[in-house]
Amino acid sequence: MKILGIGNALVDILAKLPDDELLKELNVAKGSMNLIEEETRKSLFEKIETADLKMTSGGSVSNTSLALRQMEAPSGYIGKVGDDEYGKFYVNELTEAGVELHLIRESGFSGTAIAMITPDGERTFCTYLGAAAGMQKTEIQKSVLEQYTHFYVEGYLVQNHDLIEGIMKTAKSLGLTVMLDLASFNVVASDRAFIRKLVEKYVDIVFANEEEAFAFTGKTSTGEAIHDMGHHVKIAVLKEGDKGSWIKHNDELIHVPVYEKVKPIDTTAAGDYYAAGFFYGMVHEARLEKCAQLGSLLSYHIIQVVGTKLSPETWEEIREKAHKILNSKL
Repeated sequence: MKILGIGNALVDILAKLPDDELLKELNVAKGSMNLIEEETRKSLFEKIETADLKMTSGGSVSNTSLALRQMEAPSGYIGKVGDDEYGKFYVNELTEAGVELHLIRESGFSGTAIAMITPDGERTFCTYLGAAAGMQKTEIQKSVLEQYTHFYVEGYLVQNHDLIEGIMKTAKSLGLTVMLDLASFNVVASDRAFIRKLVEKYVDIVFANEEEAFAFTGKTSTGEAIHDMGHHVKIAVLKEGDKGSWIKHNDELIHVPVYEKVKPIDTTAAGDYYAAGFFYGMVHEARLEKCAQLGSLLSYHIIQVVGTKLSPETWEEIREKAHKILNSKL
Protein backbone atom coordinates (compact mmCIF):
# COMPACT_ATOMS: atom_id res chain seq x y z
CA MET A 1 0.00 0.00 0.00
CA LYS A 2 1.32 3.40 -0.99
CA ILE A 3 -0.60 6.66 -0.50
CA LEU A 4 -0.58 9.70 -2.77
CA GLY A 5 -2.22 12.85 -1.43
CA ILE A 6 -3.39 15.95 -3.26
CA GLY A 7 -4.35 19.28 -1.73
CA ASN A 8 -3.76 22.98 -1.43
CA ALA A 9 -0.07 23.53 -0.74
CA LEU A 10 -0.07 26.20 1.96
CA VAL A 11 2.18 27.76 4.54
CA ASP A 12 0.36 28.16 7.86
CA ILE A 13 0.77 31.39 9.81
CA LEU A 14 -0.28 30.48 13.34
CA ALA A 15 -1.54 33.33 15.51
CA LYS A 16 -2.49 32.86 19.16
CA LEU A 17 -5.28 35.29 20.01
CA PRO A 18 -6.17 36.51 23.51
CA ASP A 19 -9.93 36.25 22.87
CA ASP A 20 -12.62 35.91 20.16
CA GLU A 21 -12.86 39.61 19.30
CA LEU A 22 -10.96 39.43 15.99
CA LEU A 23 -13.20 36.57 14.79
CA LYS A 24 -16.26 38.71 15.54
CA GLU A 25 -14.69 41.66 13.73
CA LEU A 26 -14.03 39.47 10.68
CA ASN A 27 -17.52 37.95 10.96
CA VAL A 28 -16.22 34.38 10.63
CA ALA A 29 -17.52 31.31 12.45
CA LYS A 30 -15.17 29.80 15.00
CA GLY A 31 -13.62 26.58 13.66
CA SER A 32 -14.38 27.41 10.04
CA MET A 33 -12.19 27.77 6.96
CA ASN A 34 -12.71 30.98 4.99
CA LEU A 35 -11.22 31.82 1.60
CA ILE A 36 -9.91 35.38 1.38
CA GLU A 37 -8.48 37.63 -1.33
CA GLU A 38 -5.09 39.33 -1.39
CA GLU A 39 -6.32 42.62 0.08
CA THR A 40 -7.96 40.88 3.02
CA ARG A 41 -4.79 38.86 3.60
CA LYS A 42 -2.72 42.06 3.82
CA SER A 43 -5.20 43.66 6.21
CA LEU A 44 -5.34 40.57 8.40
CA PHE A 45 -1.54 40.36 8.62
CA GLU A 46 -1.57 43.93 9.99
CA LYS A 47 -4.16 42.98 12.62
CA ILE A 48 -2.19 39.97 13.91
CA GLU A 49 1.33 41.43 13.70
CA THR A 50 1.50 41.85 17.49
CA ALA A 51 0.23 38.32 18.18
CA ASP A 52 2.42 35.33 18.99
CA LEU A 53 3.16 34.12 15.43
CA LYS A 54 4.64 30.89 14.10
CA MET A 55 5.19 29.71 10.51
CA THR A 56 4.98 26.10 9.34
CA SER A 57 4.14 24.15 6.21
CA GLY A 58 0.43 23.46 6.08
CA GLY A 59 -2.48 22.25 4.04
CA SER A 60 -4.62 19.38 5.28
CA VAL A 61 -3.33 16.50 3.13
CA SER A 62 0.20 17.92 3.27
CA ASN A 63 0.07 17.57 7.08
CA THR A 64 -1.06 13.96 6.72
CA SER A 65 1.74 13.19 4.24
CA LEU A 66 4.36 14.64 6.59
CA ALA A 67 3.01 12.71 9.57
CA LEU A 68 3.04 9.47 7.57
CA ARG A 69 6.70 9.99 6.78
CA GLN A 70 7.43 10.56 10.46
CA MET A 71 5.79 7.17 11.04
CA GLU A 72 8.28 5.80 8.49
CA ALA A 73 5.59 4.98 5.93
CA PRO A 74 5.95 6.08 2.29
CA SER A 75 3.83 8.99 1.09
CA GLY A 76 3.60 11.18 -1.99
CA TYR A 77 2.06 14.59 -2.47
CA ILE A 78 0.70 16.71 -5.34
CA GLY A 79 0.26 20.46 -4.90
CA LYS A 80 1.03 23.80 -6.55
CA VAL A 81 3.36 26.48 -5.17
CA GLY A 82 4.73 29.86 -6.23
CA ASP A 83 8.37 30.90 -6.49
CA ASP A 84 8.26 33.18 -3.42
CA GLU A 85 9.78 32.75 0.05
CA TYR A 86 6.75 30.80 1.25
CA GLY A 87 7.00 28.36 -1.66
CA LYS A 88 10.69 27.74 -0.99
CA PHE A 89 10.01 27.25 2.73
CA TYR A 90 7.25 24.76 1.94
CA VAL A 91 9.35 22.72 -0.50
CA ASN A 92 12.29 22.56 1.92
CA GLU A 93 10.17 21.27 4.81
CA LEU A 94 8.54 18.46 2.80
CA THR A 95 11.77 17.50 1.03
CA GLU A 96 13.67 17.23 4.31
CA ALA A 97 10.91 14.98 5.69
CA GLY A 98 11.25 12.62 2.73
CA VAL A 99 7.82 13.13 1.15
CA GLU A 100 7.79 12.18 -2.54
CA LEU A 101 6.91 15.53 -4.09
CA HIS A 102 5.07 15.91 -7.39
CA LEU A 103 4.74 19.68 -7.24
CA ILE A 104 3.53 22.04 -9.92
CA ARG A 105 5.36 25.36 -9.81
CA GLU A 106 4.56 28.79 -11.17
CA SER A 107 5.77 32.34 -10.72
CA GLY A 108 3.85 34.30 -8.13
CA PHE A 109 2.67 33.94 -4.54
CA SER A 110 2.22 30.66 -2.72
CA GLY A 111 -0.86 30.00 -0.65
CA THR A 112 -0.94 31.02 3.01
CA ALA A 113 -3.41 30.06 5.71
CA ILE A 114 -3.73 32.31 8.73
CA ALA A 115 -4.78 30.05 11.60
CA MET A 116 -6.25 32.09 14.45
CA ILE A 117 -6.06 30.08 17.67
CA THR A 118 -8.39 31.15 20.48
CA PRO A 119 -7.83 30.35 24.19
CA ASP A 120 -10.12 27.28 23.97
CA GLY A 121 -7.69 25.69 21.49
CA GLU A 122 -10.06 26.05 18.53
CA ARG A 123 -8.55 27.22 15.23
CA THR A 124 -10.23 29.34 12.58
CA PHE A 125 -8.63 29.69 9.15
CA CYS A 126 -8.55 32.59 6.73
CA THR A 127 -6.90 31.15 3.64
CA TYR A 128 -5.37 32.91 0.66
CA LEU A 129 -4.89 30.15 -1.91
CA GLY A 130 -2.42 31.96 -4.16
CA ALA A 131 -0.77 29.54 -6.61
CA ALA A 132 -2.74 26.61 -5.17
CA ALA A 133 -5.96 28.00 -6.64
CA GLY A 134 -4.58 27.61 -10.16
CA MET A 135 -3.99 23.86 -10.06
CA GLN A 136 -5.60 22.15 -13.07
CA LYS A 137 -6.31 18.48 -13.75
CA THR A 138 -4.32 18.72 -17.02
CA GLU A 139 -1.20 19.45 -14.91
CA ILE A 140 -1.44 16.10 -13.10
CA GLN A 141 0.23 13.24 -14.91
CA LYS A 142 -1.42 9.83 -15.02
CA SER A 143 2.05 8.30 -14.67
CA VAL A 144 2.30 9.81 -11.18
CA LEU A 145 -0.95 8.23 -9.99
CA GLU A 146 0.14 4.86 -11.39
CA GLN A 147 2.95 4.74 -8.81
CA TYR A 148 0.46 4.48 -5.92
CA THR A 149 -2.36 2.26 -4.63
CA HIS A 150 -4.39 4.80 -2.62
CA PHE A 151 -5.33 8.39 -3.44
CA TYR A 152 -6.21 10.82 -0.63
CA VAL A 153 -8.04 14.05 -1.51
CA GLU A 154 -8.86 17.02 0.71
CA GLY A 155 -12.34 18.49 0.52
CA TYR A 156 -10.88 22.01 0.34
CA LEU A 157 -10.25 21.32 -3.38
CA VAL A 158 -13.99 21.37 -3.99
CA GLN A 159 -13.79 25.03 -5.02
CA ASN A 160 -12.46 23.66 -8.35
CA HIS A 161 -15.10 21.18 -9.56
CA ASP A 162 -13.25 20.30 -12.75
CA LEU A 163 -10.04 19.49 -10.86
CA ILE A 164 -11.45 17.41 -8.01
CA GLU A 165 -13.86 15.36 -10.11
CA GLY A 166 -11.33 14.92 -12.91
CA ILE A 167 -8.59 13.56 -10.67
CA MET A 168 -10.97 11.29 -8.77
CA LYS A 169 -12.28 9.86 -12.04
CA THR A 170 -8.73 9.22 -13.29
CA ALA A 171 -7.63 7.63 -10.02
CA LYS A 172 -10.70 5.38 -9.99
CA SER A 173 -10.08 4.30 -13.59
CA LEU A 174 -6.53 3.29 -12.62
CA GLY A 175 -7.82 1.12 -9.79
CA LEU A 176 -6.70 3.31 -6.90
CA THR A 177 -8.67 3.36 -3.65
CA VAL A 178 -10.05 6.91 -3.43
CA MET A 179 -10.22 8.53 0.02
CA LEU A 180 -11.74 11.91 0.88
CA ASP A 181 -11.59 14.13 3.94
CA LEU A 182 -14.59 16.48 4.09
CA ALA A 183 -12.33 19.29 5.36
CA SER A 184 -14.68 21.83 6.98
CA PHE A 185 -18.38 22.07 7.80
CA ASN A 186 -18.86 25.35 5.94
CA VAL A 187 -17.09 23.96 2.85
CA VAL A 188 -19.48 20.99 2.87
CA ALA A 189 -22.55 23.13 3.52
CA SER A 190 -21.74 25.49 0.65
CA ASP A 191 -21.46 22.70 -1.97
CA ARG A 192 -23.30 19.75 -0.44
CA ALA A 193 -24.97 18.36 -3.58
CA PHE A 194 -21.72 18.26 -5.55
CA ILE A 195 -19.77 16.67 -2.69
CA ARG A 196 -22.43 13.99 -2.23
CA LYS A 197 -22.19 13.24 -5.95
CA LEU A 198 -18.43 12.85 -5.69
CA VAL A 199 -18.73 10.51 -2.72
CA GLU A 200 -21.39 8.36 -4.36
CA LYS A 201 -19.50 8.03 -7.68
CA TYR A 202 -15.84 7.82 -6.73
CA VAL A 203 -15.05 7.62 -3.01
CA ASP A 204 -14.21 4.39 -1.15
CA ILE A 205 -13.28 5.86 2.26
CA VAL A 206 -14.61 9.12 3.70
CA PHE A 207 -13.48 11.00 6.83
CA ALA A 208 -15.55 13.64 8.63
CA ASN A 209 -15.81 15.25 12.03
CA GLU A 210 -19.22 15.60 13.65
CA GLU A 211 -20.12 19.01 12.17
CA GLU A 212 -18.94 17.99 8.69
CA ALA A 213 -20.96 14.78 8.91
CA PHE A 214 -24.10 16.69 9.86
CA ALA A 215 -23.57 19.15 6.99
CA PHE A 216 -22.98 16.28 4.54
CA THR A 217 -25.90 14.09 5.58
CA GLY A 218 -28.44 16.63 6.80
CA LYS A 219 -28.84 14.51 9.96
CA THR A 220 -28.69 15.83 13.50
CA SER A 221 -27.40 12.80 15.42
CA THR A 222 -24.09 10.95 15.18
CA GLY A 223 -25.81 7.58 14.75
CA GLU A 224 -27.93 8.72 11.83
CA ALA A 225 -25.00 10.53 10.22
CA ILE A 226 -22.56 7.59 10.32
CA HIS A 227 -25.19 5.24 8.90
CA ASP A 228 -25.99 7.67 6.09
CA MET A 229 -22.30 8.08 5.24
CA GLY A 230 -21.84 4.32 5.33
CA HIS A 231 -24.48 3.81 2.65
CA HIS A 232 -22.29 5.52 0.05
CA VAL A 233 -18.78 4.22 0.75
CA LYS A 234 -16.91 1.06 1.78
CA ILE A 235 -15.60 2.70 4.97
CA ALA A 236 -17.00 5.80 6.70
CA VAL A 237 -15.13 7.42 9.59
CA LEU A 238 -16.79 9.96 11.89
CA LYS A 239 -14.63 11.71 14.50
CA GLU A 240 -16.43 12.94 17.61
CA GLY A 241 -13.68 14.85 19.41
CA ASP A 242 -13.12 13.62 22.96
CA LYS A 243 -15.96 11.09 22.51
CA GLY A 244 -13.83 9.03 20.16
CA SER A 245 -14.58 7.94 16.60
CA TRP A 246 -17.03 5.75 14.72
CA ILE A 247 -16.24 3.49 11.77
CA LYS A 248 -18.94 2.01 9.53
CA HIS A 249 -17.83 -0.87 7.31
CA ASN A 250 -20.57 -2.83 5.53
CA ASP A 251 -22.94 -3.86 8.36
CA GLU A 252 -20.30 -3.42 11.05
CA LEU A 253 -20.35 -0.32 13.29
CA ILE A 254 -17.27 0.21 15.44
CA HIS A 255 -16.70 2.77 18.20
CA VAL A 256 -13.17 3.51 19.42
CA PRO A 257 -12.61 5.88 22.37
CA VAL A 258 -9.92 8.57 22.31
CA TYR A 259 -6.41 7.51 23.20
CA GLU A 260 -6.57 9.64 26.32
CA LYS A 261 -8.64 12.68 27.24
CA VAL A 262 -6.66 15.91 27.37
CA LYS A 263 -7.54 19.60 27.10
CA PRO A 264 -6.40 20.73 23.63
CA ILE A 265 -3.96 23.61 23.27
CA ASP A 266 -4.51 23.85 19.51
CA THR A 267 -6.73 21.58 17.39
CA THR A 268 -4.96 22.50 14.13
CA ALA A 269 -4.21 19.31 12.16
CA ALA A 270 -6.02 17.00 14.63
CA GLY A 271 -8.00 15.45 11.78
CA ASP A 272 -4.95 15.36 9.50
CA TYR A 273 -2.97 13.43 12.09
CA TYR A 274 -5.90 11.11 12.76
CA ALA A 275 -5.90 10.23 9.05
CA ALA A 276 -2.14 9.61 9.12
CA GLY A 277 -2.50 7.21 12.05
CA PHE A 278 -5.44 5.46 10.38
CA PHE A 279 -3.43 5.06 7.16
CA TYR A 280 -0.43 3.79 9.11
CA GLY A 281 -2.67 1.03 10.41
CA MET A 282 -3.88 0.28 6.89
CA VAL A 283 -0.29 0.08 5.63
CA HIS A 284 0.30 -2.62 8.26
CA GLU A 285 -3.00 -4.37 7.37
CA ALA A 286 -4.38 -3.78 10.85
CA ARG A 287 -8.04 -4.20 11.72
CA LEU A 288 -10.19 -1.08 11.58
CA GLU A 289 -10.32 -0.82 15.39
CA LYS A 290 -6.53 -0.55 15.49
CA CYS A 291 -6.47 1.91 12.59
CA ALA A 292 -8.80 4.16 14.60
CA GLN A 293 -6.68 3.70 17.75
CA LEU A 294 -3.60 4.76 15.83
CA GLY A 295 -5.46 7.77 14.47
CA SER A 296 -6.47 8.72 17.98
CA LEU A 297 -2.87 8.29 19.19
CA LEU A 298 -1.50 10.76 16.65
CA SER A 299 -4.28 13.33 17.13
CA TYR A 300 -3.84 13.09 20.93
CA HIS A 301 -0.24 14.25 20.58
CA ILE A 302 -0.75 17.02 18.00
CA ILE A 303 -3.51 18.82 19.95
CA GLN A 304 -1.07 19.35 22.81
CA VAL A 305 1.21 21.66 20.82
CA VAL A 306 0.69 24.86 18.83
CA GLY A 307 0.95 24.14 15.12
CA THR A 308 1.40 21.03 13.03
CA LYS A 309 4.84 19.77 14.07
CA LEU A 310 6.08 17.47 16.81
CA SER A 311 9.59 17.03 18.17
CA PRO A 312 11.80 14.07 17.14
CA GLU A 313 11.54 12.78 20.71
CA THR A 314 7.74 12.84 20.56
CA TRP A 315 7.74 11.01 17.23
CA GLU A 316 9.97 8.33 18.73
CA GLU A 317 7.50 7.95 21.59
CA ILE A 318 4.57 7.75 19.15
CA ARG A 319 6.27 5.08 17.03
CA GLU A 320 6.88 2.97 20.15
CA LYS A 321 3.23 3.33 21.23
CA ALA A 322 2.04 2.55 17.68
CA HIS A 323 4.14 -0.62 17.64
CA LYS A 324 2.46 -1.76 20.87
CA ILE A 325 -1.00 -1.07 19.43
CA LEU A 326 -0.21 -3.03 16.27
CA ASN A 327 1.06 -5.98 18.30
CA SER A 328 -1.65 -5.99 20.95
CA LYS A 329 -4.23 -8.78 20.99
CA LEU A 330 -7.18 -6.41 20.49
